[in-house]
Formats: sequence, C-alpha cells, structure tokens
Amino acid sequence: MHAKMIEYINIFLQVVEQGSFTKAADVLQLHRPAVSKAIQQLEDDLGVKLIHRTTRKLSVTAEGDDFYQRSKHLLAEVNDMMANFSPTLPPRGRLTLDMPLALAHSILIPHLAQFKALYPDIEVVLVSSDKKTDLISEGVDCVVRLGELTDCSFISRRLGDIRMVTCAAPSYLRKYGYPQTLADLDAHQAIHFFSDHSRDVMAWKFIENAEVVAKRPASSLLVDNSDILLSCGLAGLGIIQATCHALAPHIASGALEEILTQYPSVPKPVSVMYPDRRHLSSKVRVFIDWFSEIFARQRC
Repeated sequence: MHAKMIEYINIFLQVVEQGSFTKAADVLQLHRPAVSKAIQQLEDDLGVKLIHRTTRKLSVTAEGDDFYQRSKHLLAEVNDMMANFSPTLPPRGRLTLDMPLALAHSILIPHLAQFKALYPDIEVVLVSSDKKTDLISEGVDCVVRLGELTDCSFISRRLGDIRMVTCAAPSYLRKYGYPQTLADLDAHQAIHFFSDHSRDVMAWKFIENAEVVAKRPASSLLVDNSDILLSCGLAGLGIIQATCHALAPHIASGALEEILTQYPSVPKPVSVMYPDRRHLSSKVRVFIDWFSEIFARQRC
C-alpha cells in the first residue's frame, strides 16, 4: 500500500467519523477541496461508491461502511506497529475503554489527568456503564470487569479485589431499624443489582464463622445501574451493597451508615480484559500497566 493511499484512507476515516467534509478538513488542517478530491480518488481506485453526498447531508454506503471498518483496524495496526517498533514514537491514537460506573467514578476519573499527562497523544474514549460489552462488535480496546469472569474467549489480567460495603440511609434505619445479624436481613428491604442479560439478582456474600453466606433480602427495587443503586440508597428506599470506594464519601458525610460491620463481605475481583495478546497495541499496554498501579494503591 503506497503512502498516498494511506493518506486517502485516513481522510476517508475522518470524513465518516466527523460526518462532514468541512469538519474533517478542519481536523486534518486541509482545504475542503483536497478532502473531496481524496475521497473521489479513493472511490475511483476502488471502483465503488463509498459516500453519498448531497448539499445537505452525507451518508455512508454499505460498501463504504465495510471499507471503513476494515480500514480503521488496518490503520490502527499500522500505527501500533510503528509505535511498537520505533522507540522514538510514543503511544498514540484512540483508546476505547469500557469500565463499570462505580470504578470510573471513584478510581479512574480522579487519576485520569495523570494518564493524559503521561500520554498526551492517546485520545481516551470512555464508555462507562454496568452492562456487558462485546469488545469486538463495539470496537472496545479493553474492558475492566467487576466480579467473576464468565467469558473465556478473551485475555484477562486480574488486578486485585475490592471490598464491598453494606449500608443504608439514616432515614431508612430510623424507620425500619438496624439489622444486627445476617438473619435480620430477611425482614428488611433491599435495592438489588441484577445482570442485564439474565436478570439474575446478585447475592450479597458475607463471611460468618469462616464460611461464606449468601443473602438475598426482599427487593424493594431492582436496578442495573450502580449510579441508580446509589441514588436509591441515599433516598432511603432500602439497604444497598456496593464498592467501598463508591460509598466512602457518603458514609463520611453521614448520608449513609455502614451496617453489619461484624460480617465482612466477600471482596469482588477486578480484572481487565482485551481481545488478543498477540495484537496488544502499545496504547492498550501502557493503559493496563498504568491502571494496574493506580488500582494497587487504592485503600478503603
């Protein structure tokens, strides 16, 4: 592939991602006619129409979409190869991450400025939710998981464990009382987190007399989002269990009270996953190493 073709492909990617010839020209610091000429030349070389354009809007053809997906991965490979084999080129490019909301709020975002300072040429795209992500179809470079891993088709690296905390708002505890034992939970209302695929309620796991005890108190609400879980707990709608980092500020302020402290909860594992070790780009590698160090320093 000659250099001119790579240039045309890069222009095409920007046109698709920006949704505009003008915006792509601004990003690439080119004149708009040069962008139009590059797309026309690319279509002529390929013998297919990549983009439908009118005076009002731009749309990608089916062939254009297929070419976009292939080209994006191809240029990423080229850029990663150059960065990996050239010690003078720092990691660069777009890094798409997927991380649970609780970890994004409490661990990643407070330290993200440090990562950006270390690697200014990496553009971070943070997809933060509590739903499971298909790394391949959604173009995610790596994903951080909270809990036991069930998908063995990807490479995983265990980062450590995170403590879970059981708590409730003072208003709830004044109305319903403080549970003193794990058995007391059977008489209380809980806000439960459920899997977005199976709708299974995640059990709360405690250690009692050196044994693991799973409890599922009656549900007042079922949620699939940790932000909503926290909001419901703060509103006094029920007892919640979540990561210590997410709850610590609210416990410190008195908005929540930790309960059942004599029964330690079973920590949840935190892991990072990525599609294939053989194609692990430098931008993904440096993020995983950096986040591993950040996570290891967390105390709660």
